[in-house]
Formats: sequence, C-alpha cells, structure tokens
Amino acid sequence: MGPPNSSSPSSLNIQHLSSTLQNSLPFSANLEHSVPLAGDASNRRYYRLHLSGSSVSSIILMQLAEAEGFKASEEAVSGNEPDIVELPFLNVLKHLQSVGVSVPALYFFDEPAGLLYLEDFGDVTLAQACQGASGATIERLYRQAIDVLVQLHVHASVPSKSPCLAFSRSFDVPLYLWEFDHFLEYGVVARQDQPLREEDLVPIQKEFQNIAEWLAKQSKVFTHRDFHSRNLMVDGPRMGVIDFQDALLGPPAYDLASLLRDSYIALDESLVDALLVYYREKMCQALPTSQHSEMHLHDADTFRRLFDYTSIQRNLKAAGRFVYIDRVKGNQNFLDSIPRTLHNVRANLTKYPQLHRLLKHLSPYVPEWQ
Repeated sequence: MGPPNSSSPSSLNIQHLSSTLQNSLPFSANLEHSVPLAGDASNRRYYRLHLSGSSVSSIILMQLAEAEGFKASEEAVSGNEPDIVELPFLNVLKHLQSVGVSVPALYFFDEPAGLLYLEDFGDVTLAQACQGASGATIERLYRQAIDVLVQLHVHASVPSKSPCLAFSRSFDVPLYLWEFDHFLEYGVVARQDQPLREEDLVPIQKEFQNIAEWLAKQSKVFTHRDFHSRNLMVDGPRMGVIDFQDALLGPPAYDLASLLRDSYIALDESLVDALLVYYREKMCQALPTSQHSEMHLHDADTFRRLFDYTSIQRNLKAAGRFVYIDRVKGNQNFLDSIPRTLHNVRANLTKYPQLHRLLKHLSPYVPEWQ
C-alpha cells in the first residue's frame, strides 16, 4: 500500500477509530498508532493502523474523498451506466471475491465516516519486488501476475449473482477517443503550452479514430483498467490486486498493455515476448476452443499487433493523465514517468508503417521524440 510519508494526521478521529476497532470488526483490537501511506492518483487517503490485542497486527484504512460518495469513475466511462447505488470499490470487490481473486478482505465499511477497514497486503508492490532482483525472479513474478490476469479475464468475465458495475460499461469508440483527447488536452496542449496546428490535428484525429474503431471491434473481457506494477502487491506467496474500482469490459490486450508496457518499470523485450506467449497459452488452457479464435489466441501476429496498438492508446492516455494529475490535482509524483511512457509509444509507432503518419504529425509536440 506504499511506504509511510508522515506522522499520524489530525484529520482522523482516534477515539472513533478505537471504538470501531473494538466493536465493529470481525475481531476486537486496540489501536497502537496510525501511519499515513503514499496513496494513488485519486483523492482518497490511506493509512496503516497498527494493532494490538488481536491476531491481526495491522489493517489498511481507506478514507474516501469528502464528496466521493457513490460516484462513478472520475475518468470518462461509456455506455448507459446505471445509477450508482453502491460504492464502486465495494461493488467490484464483491464480484472479484466471488471468483477467488486475491483482493483485500473488507472488515468493515463505516459509511457515515467514509472509512473502509481493509486487509493489509503489506508494502511490497510488484515494482518494488523487481528492483534489484535477478532476471529469473522478475520473470517468476510476472508469470505470477499473468496467472492473476488470466483469472480475471476468464473467471471474472462471467457475471456473478450480485450485479457488477464492470458489466455495465465498456471500452468503445467514444471512450477510446475521450482518452486520446485527454492526451492531446494535457499531454500536448497543457504540457507544451501551445495548441496543435490544424494541419497536424486533423490527421492525428483521423489516425486516433482508426485505432479506436479497430480496438472497439475486439472481443471483450473483464478489464481491471489499471493492472500495473504499483497495483499488484507481493504478499509472501500470493499476489494481491488493488485499485480495481474502475473495472469495465475491454479487450484482453488492455490489461496486458498496462502490465507489460508499464509507466513505472521497463521490461526486457525478450521477457515481454515470452510473457505474451505465456498469456496466450494459459488463456487457451482455460477457455473452450470456440473462444480462441475470437481473441486471436492462436494468431500470434494479430495478437501482437493488438497488444501494440492497445499499448499506444493506453500509454498516450497515461502520459496525458500524469500531466492532468499535476495541473489539476497538484500532484507532481507522476511526471517522472512520462518519458518512459512516451518512449513506449514511439517504439510502437515506429514499428508499424501504417502508423508513421501519426508519428510524423505528433512528433513536433513531443519533446522526447525530437
């Protein structure tokens, strides 16, 4: 859940926390102290509560943003999304628990206070576990992450008894284009403080439209949407999944792009190649033969092109998002990840001649490509 970043804040009502820990959880515990944790890109706050008098030594406290309530994702979603009557985090959590995905146990939701008491997966993210690790260890960890991903794409793609929000929204052309436009608005115009010239904007938008239409035609599975190395927790032998509240339906390659074209860690290309093969093999083992062709699991070239195109779309959106988080939320922590993210994009645009037009018209606005 991230390292400590300061001492216990005054915003938490310690007396209320202590009472809740003693009376409302499946176990009774005493609060020793709380430690703020480095959070994600949302407005939520996280704390580790250290406990005594219980078999559970620590838990994670998620503090919702004051106005969060039962809102939908703060990023655009497509389709006719139903009224949000349940906190999306809880809604998706229940679905993933029902199919055996390793997500945090919910001990208690203090709805009036906007506090969720959750299982503690520890501090070690996949990104941290790979720092300084051997090639063999990194490959083992990423194969484990692929195993979790296959579990999501196969088992979580089947609706459960309790309706899950993920099945009411999906990646379609409007959503892909919204994310492309998000990059242009923040990753280009806001970042460079200059508008795009009409002679560049028109062909760029045309190429974005082509990519969006092709991706939208692909078979869809349950998609985490942020399945990357900072949202996977290495907790002993298990790998925990967090930050899943924006899940929706999308192409299998989207989560793969999030994982293997991560903004926070660069994998050797040989390992990326091997992991793509491993994913296709595991999916073929888990799915009936009738579904193999619609997901291009036996067509290595088409599957790779789908992965690369999805990576372009995903990485451009991420680069724009990082600038948005800085300019709108005042959080600069993600800016250092922009160069690596844009490097991934350029490598894929260079790889396909049909994308060279997009590369030509976008390059003048991306300093890393000049």
